[in-house]
Amino acid sequence: FRDEKYKKVLNGLSHIEFIEGNARFISKSEIQVNGKIYNATKFIIATGSSTFVPSIEGIEKVAYLTNIEALLLKKLPESMIIPGGGPLGLEFAQMFSRFGSRVYLLQRSKRIVPREEPELSNLLQRYQQDEGIEIWTRCAIKSVKQEGKEIIVKAEVEGKEKEFKGEQLLVATGRRANTSKLGLEKLGVKLSKQGEVIVNEEMQASENVWAAGDVTGEPMLETVAAKEGMIAASNSFSGNKMKMDYRVVPRAVFTDPQLAGVGLTAAQATEKGINCRCNTVPMELVPKSQAIKDTRGAIKVVIEDKTQEIVGIHILAPQAADLIHEAVMIVKNRMTVDDVIDTLHIFPTLSEAIKIGAQSFRRDIKKMSCCVE
Repeated sequence: FRDEKYKKVLNGLSHIEFIEGNARFISKSEIQVNGKIYNATKFIIATGSSTFVPSIEGIEKVAYLTNIEALLLKKLPESMIIPGGGPLGLEFAQMFSRFGSRVYLLQRSKRIVPREEPELSNLLQRYQQDEGIEIWTRCAIKSVKQEGKEIIVKAEVEGKEKEFKGEQLLVATGRRANTSKLGLEKLGVKLSKQGEVIVNEEMQASENVWAAGDVTGEPMLETVAAKEGMIAASNSFSGNKMKMDYRVVPRAVFTDPQLAGVGLTAAQATEKGINCRCNTVPMELVPKSQAIKDTRGAIKVVIEDKTQEIVGIHILAPQAADLIHEAVMIVKNRMTVDDVIDTLHIFPTLSEAIKIGAQSFRRDIKKMSCCVE
């Protein structure tokens, strides 16, 4: 569906010529595709990213899966090992576990989704473990090997050696920018240690080069790529000075319950020198959660203490990815705790969680009746 949609869009634009092939820059104004040289005064690099396969002993001899191959399996594996406790790893772990596979999720750091608020990631880990997913944190993989139809992963877990056996190995350890064969050195473009194109706020990489999407690194999200692409195109063609505002980029993990966030975490606020306060409200205090008999999750609100500006909102709840959009507007418009409290919310809805989160800075919400202003 997506393939066809993009083809139709391109075919409908008479001023765009689609050329399929391997491209490589040969000078600041020339790019070679399939042996033919094209000239241009400006370039936009949007080559995306690919699955990052970590350097693990034996990995090249194992028939591992990426998320693409995992979705094409014709037979449900009895067991699956998933290195990587980020969004992709968690989503696939829960999916295959619910299908009926025994799932082992291996995470190097001390908790899953380590960039998210610890209260929420710890809750999500507990929920996944309650479903039967084996989650091993502080787990450093040392080697992998294939023995017949079985894959064996040797790891060090909190200083002790441990062995995991599974029918399939799904690598979910992130993505890397597609820049290695483009000849970007010809353009004077600088790359990060991970090979990502370094750009400024205007998505400009060098005098006549702009870049957008996963090729510029985190956050590697489709909506972010679309926004970056619009900014890169506008600035390169029109000479505008539009800037990308990463302060208000929402993110979500599509597990059940979902984990979503926007703005700063408490740790990030502290790193920036912000004197912050945080409150975490369990979803069981939200009336709609009680009504639908699903009280899993919590909402955490991060504020700047002096101004009371809300600088971050983080939600673990059913439909958190939908709820986060109100939070995006709150952070984008630099609303305060009282601004949110003064905003009427429909009762009973899960969206009330955001208002209740704000009210928690003013009163004991455990002693508060429904709809109190």
